[in-house]
Amino acid sequence: MSKSKEPPTQPTTTLAELPPSAKLVLKVLENADEKLTQQMLTDETYMPRRTTRHALRELRQAGFVEEEVHFGDARKRLYSLTDEYVQHVEPRGARDV
Repeated sequence: MSKSKEPPTQPTTTLAELPPSAKLVLKVLENADEKLTQQMLTDETYMPRRTTRHALRELRQAGFVEEEVHFGDARKRLYSLTDEYVQHVEPRGARDV
């Protein structure tokens, strides 16, 4: 007897649907001069690591944030805004975030 799995939830795709923690992470990344690690984002937002991690997952699923390996420490990841976010969402009014 096989177990039926629930279908995966639809990723959040609009800024309005994102949780406040994800919007805060977006703002920090918008104002950053460099790519940031999860720890740097946690320090900047004063949110718990778990909340920051969840916000980053939501933003990656929405296609707003990209993740890459930190070359200095492969255990860490660097986060930055995607070109799609910068070109399409930011000019429309990122201040509404």
